[in-house]
Amino acid sequence: MCGAGPSDVVYDLGSGDGRVLVEAAETYHARAVGVEADPLRVLISRLALAIHHQEGRASVTWGNFFHTNLSEATIVTLFLSQKTNQRLKQKFMAELRPGTRIVSHVWTFDDWTPASRDEKQNLSMYVIQEHPRPAAHG
Repeated sequence: MCGAGPSDVVYDLGSGDGRVLVEAAETYHARAVGVEADPLRVLISRLALAIHHQEGRASVTWGNFFHTNLSEATIVTLFLSQKTNQRLKQKFMAELRPGTRIVSHVWTFDDWTPASRDEKQNLSMYVIQEHPRPAAHG
């Protein structure tokens, strides 16, 4: 949906069992980083990466994505909740560069218009726009 490729860095927030990480690394040759709060899911993800021989291209960390710096991401994927998506908007605007693609499964972002939508898969893709610059004084 978002045209991922070898030059992309994909962050999967709440990476669960690691399937998005494996897909990003194995199919699209992107570098993939998962952030997962559940230690058991972190272990399952690491096992999946090892089984698919993607440990060099993908990794998963145990932690809170609200405390993770996302500035290197060119793509962010998530399947969280409407409330969590709303809480992430400010973080995304502060940390993500213009052009970064965000793909959300099911849940949307209030007041943001998707750049594209896949109704069948229930995915919405958003693209971070230029950040407003402060008005010049003088």
